[in-house]
Amino acid sequence: MDDARLIENLLHTYAEHIDAGDFDGVADLFTHGRIWGAPDPTPDAVFEGREGVRKMYEMTTRRYADDGTPKTHHVTSNAIIEVEGDRAGCRSYYTVLQATPELPLQPIITGRYEDTFHRVDGEWWFDTRIMFVRQVGDLSHHLLFSLGTET
Repeated sequence: MDDARLIENLLHTYAEHIDAGDFDGVADLFTHGRIWGAPDPTPDAVFEGREGVRKMYEMTTRRYADDGTPKTHHVTSNAIIEVEGDRAGCRSYYTVLQATPELPLQPIITGRYEDTFHRVDGEWWFDTRIMFVRQVGDLSHHLLFSLGTET
């Protein structure tokens, strides 16, 4: 499998784990990386390594008792992947849909990811993920806090 496809698989594995409520699985993808909660983050918005990323999702994302998931469906699209040796970059879009017993199926947030990747011992890993928010809907059933922008 070529490098771009392996990296694309990481993008989709992230979505698969987060939708399953598998925060350990998400965190594993960032064993050698970090997530920036915003561009030019303050130190408290950088979540480093497996434990930092797992902690971020535990603190922010609601999981429902009946199935342990956030009842979301993350769609990652428009991935533009550029590989140079053991490093790579990717720009992609995300759309998160959600349905709960109280919330009909709807998009709740859209935006883009700017990711970098690096190869460690022959395997691709996330290096840095920066999340950019573009549109916000009703996040009250998804997040454990308010962005203050829900409509």
